[in-house]
Amino acid sequence: MQLRNLEIPVGAAFAPMAGLTDAACRHLMADHGAAWTVSEMASAKALNFNDAKSFALLKDKHPHGLYAIQLFGAEPAALEKAVYAVQEKGIDFDILDINMGCPAPKITNSGAGSKLLLDPPLCGQMVAAARRALGDEKPLTVKMRIGWDEANRTGVEVAKQCEANGADLLAVHGRTREQMYVPPINAEAIAEIKAAVRVPVLANGDVTTAEGALELLQRTGCDGVMIGRGALGEPWLFDRVRAALLGQPAPAEPTLNQRMNTLRAQIYEMCEDKGEWLAMPQARSQAMHYMKGLRGAAALRRYCSMLEHFTDVDTLIDAVYKLQE
Repeated sequence: MQLRNLEIPVGAAFAPMAGLTDAACRHLMADHGAAWTVSEMASAKALNFNDAKSFALLKDKHPHGLYAIQLFGAEPAALEKAVYAVQEKGIDFDILDINMGCPAPKITNSGAGSKLLLDPPLCGQMVAAARRALGDEKPLTVKMRIGWDEANRTGVEVAKQCEANGADLLAVHGRTREQMYVPPINAEAIAEIKAAVRVPVLANGDVTTAEGALELLQRTGCDGVMIGRGALGEPWLFDRVRAALLGQPAPAEPTLNQRMNTLRAQIYEMCEDKGEWLAMPQARSQAMHYMKGLRGAAALRRYCSMLEHFTDVDTLIDAVYKLQE
């Protein structure tokens, strides 16, 4: 896939998730075959107020593979100004993404995220504003849902507005905002959006296996898939999806040692990047995802919820091994 100046490698993209897709998590997914990764979302307004925490969400000292930053907001002028601000700060990125899909009330109450889907012309204006600030070289993408609710399934209209105003790719989560994350996704609604535009479309939602990725592509006719929660604690999913897309044999499943070494390495990088005091509370949720499918998973998740220092990770791993004997 070609997006302006970028040749996109074969593989699934790694979706942005607030509080989860920090640099350590993104690097891990990229190293396992993610086509590109996306930052946690940053507020356009906060960036315009020179908020250090918001700029920190976007900074990646050593990106692995192609890296996108994601901004959210509800005012075209503020978004345009924020894109200029990010570039003036010298933040390195390959792709700019606009969030039109977040269902969290604290985002939608400000008119941003999936609330934008109620106003397709405004969605187009947001894209046009970002494109003016970004220029013609870098790709501009949009992460969206199929609509606000069943009475407002505006995905097709939003997609057309985004395409007409300069978006190069759309990643469509197959749920309305009203559905939040309740299964199943609506693959047919994604297919309708894909059929309505000429730019590439990625299907997003509930992909947890390589077979599921291929099935979703077949059902939607999309150009690729984006994976989020299904890859947490399971970065090897990207290796399997890439192999499936290339028609290659499935890679060997990781051993328990490989899983635990990966968990430890991810949390170590988090501590190196943010400091132990900030990293360890965030590491608890990351660690819990690695417990899926293990014997004694419920007890092990309780261990995860009590992580305070990096040395606690080794205690957790020792408990994992003991319970698997």
